[in-house]
Amino acid sequence: MNRLAIYCGSATPTDPVYIESARMVGRTLAQRGIGVVYGGGRLGLMGAVADAALEAGGEVIGVIPDALVNAEVAHCGCTALHTVQTMHQRKQLFTDLSDGFISIPGGVGTMDELWEAVSWAQLGYHEKPVGLLNIAGYYDHLIAFAEHMAEVGFVRPQHRGILIVDDTLDGLLAKMAEYKPHTTIFRMTSDQL
Repeated sequence: MNRLAIYCGSATPTDPVYIESARMVGRTLAQRGIGVVYGGGRLGLMGAVADAALEAGGEVIGVIPDALVNAEVAHCGCTALHTVQTMHQRKQLFTDLSDGFISIPGGVGTMDELWEAVSWAQLGYHEKPVGLLNIAGYYDHLIAFAEHMAEVGFVRPQHRGILIVDDTLDGLLAKMAEYKPHTTIFRMTSDQL
């Protein structure tokens, strides 16, 4: 994996564990020679990931819609900063530029990015690993809900492994490196659906 898209919030929660963890993610990826592709902002967890990666000598590519340049305060210190017109173009460029995806804590935008990456993998628009770093148990309920969707039957058995989860970055990166693409919906026959 040469580059990973990092999905995370532009907010700064009061608990410092989130900012500290975001900095650890950026720093660790840079130290491993893995470039960061992210939302292009300089505030909150986004800024913490980017700043730490840059401080460690890493590549940081920001992708930000022009409407959010001022709202998210675009990070002008990135290795490259792409300005796009729409959120769809933003997510497409994340996919085009990266070899996989990691979501760390964030809000609605982060959820949108995470679930689109999972959905696109399920369908077959990409075959890249989709990771969820469960910092301080932030995603415990989401992980339980993902399991519930599978148990009820809304996620096919062959797609249960798309979302790769771990509580540590080292563990998550190891699992993502071992990821084997599943049978996508586009490759299934009607009797498999």
